[in-house]
Amino acid sequence: MADAFINHQHALDYWQSIDADVNGMLGGFPYISKVDLQGSRGFLVKLGVVGGKGREGEGKKVERCVDCGAGIGRITTGLLLSIAITVDVVEPISKFTDALSGTPGIGQIFNAGLESWTPSSDPGYDLIWNQWCVGHLTNEQLVEYLKKCSGVLREGGYVIVKENLSTSEQDVFDEVDSSVTRTDEKFREIFKDSGMLIKKTQIQNGLPKELYPVRMYALQPAPANT
Repeated sequence: MADAFINHQHALDYWQSIDADVNGMLGGFPYISKVDLQGSRGFLVKLGVVGGKGREGEGKKVERCVDCGAGIGRITTGLLLSIAITVDVVEPISKFTDALSGTPGIGQIFNAGLESWTPSSDPGYDLIWNQWCVGHLTNEQLVEYLKKCSGVLREGGYVIVKENLSTSEQDVFDEVDSSVTRTDEKFREIFKDSGMLIKKTQIQNGLPKELYPVRMYALQPAPANT
């Protein structure tokens, strides 16, 4: 199992060595940020979380969301602050979040890994965003993490997972940053094990062909009788 090789300290050491800028966050591909953010916003419009340009509900905001594995807050500032009244941030590397402190709309900043973050159901979240971060969790940790997220999700809210997909038939371990790139099948298995249903999913378009494909999943807790 590829996830057996994950070492959280190795991952922290890697990210601590990375520059706190978009180039560092995106592994030398800073120009993909715009198309990435546009794809994410379009996905939320299709979910009805926010209104599209010229559509009913344009400009409406959810009350509270959280950017998990936020890094320097590229998604927080580039997307989430425009669709939420308050955005909490979860990111273990404090040098990445220093610049976010005091930013209007930013709520709590949790300098913790996803495996140790303890979210609160009061007030809870309308949207829990996870992008390019859950590969640092083992399969078992990811199941437990998603269960935690499910427990603090407000009615009608979504957990979003946006991640690279393995193009082989198996998960791939990256020893550089101690992470795993999972297959679509593995993600679906993990979602089922965590009691989450996929309400919508789509591939992110417009990324360079030399990069892994990226898929977005919108998850909600499965009804108790399923």
